[in-house]
Amino acid sequence: MTKTAGRPLAGLRIVVGRARHQASALSSGLRKLGAEVVEIPFIEIRKPRSYKPLDSALKNLEDYDWLVLTSVNGVDALWERLRKLRLTKKQLKHLKVAAIGPATKKAIEKRGVKVNVVPEEYVAESVVESLRDQVAGKRVLLARAKVARDVIPRELRGLGAVVDVVEAYETVVPESSRTRLRTNLKDAKRRPHVITFTSSSTVRNFVALLGKNMWRGRPRPRKASAFDDVRFASIGPVTSSTLRELGLPVDIEAKEYTIPGLIAAIVDAGVEPAL
Repeated sequence: MTKTAGRPLAGLRIVVGRARHQASALSSGLRKLGAEVVEIPFIEIRKPRSYKPLDSALKNLEDYDWLVLTSVNGVDALWERLRKLRLTKKQLKHLKVAAIGPATKKAIEKRGVKVNVVPEEYVAESVVESLRDQVAGKRVLLARAKVARDVIPRELRGLGAVVDVVEAYETVVPESSRTRLRTNLKDAKRRPHVITFTSSSTVRNFVALLGKNMWRGRPRPRKASAFDDVRFASIGPVTSSTLRELGLPVDIEAKEYTIPGLIAAIVDAGVEPAL
């Protein structure tokens, strides 16, 4: 398929590894630009084993000054528990709210709640910087995934905040993706030209899905031919760091750490389909 100005990704097979319920924005954006999109989730979102810590925090929201949310998944999970507990946005009215980026901000505002802080760069370090002069002596509720970087709670505590971290959801490896991923990589006719990664969890789970037979960790895959002509596209520096840590290249990195930014970076990279 010939590339045109309106279809700069024509002829490219691109794997989208986002959780199934979140893949649509990235997939549709790539398809509009001519790409053949293959959705193979590297991540699955599940409820935490217990909602007790989250529910306890939500029942005592009057004790907090700040609410920090670092993903749309966290927003969805928190509002689901508010609904279950018959709590409304009125219980959040006194809170100042920080969102890690525009997608998270949009998800919060869709629920009718004002967002006070969105950092210039959509990473944990920038969240801390944005709150630097506002949290001393304040109580902060951080609702997030079970496994996540500790930058925000550690640094905010260092600034004098009292931070409660509660698990709103957990991410797991979707076993149903294992065979599809391996098959697509082994078959030269089905092998993707680009694989996208939208979080550190998607990187780690990608490696887990490949398994020991295809992977030996650093510095390179055991079966390097499985990655012939494959470009690895990262949504931002944290995800890129995890790729490098696990011995994978960072061929493409978004300048703006968002889904539109990732799509733009793939277009700018000018990847050509292998002949």
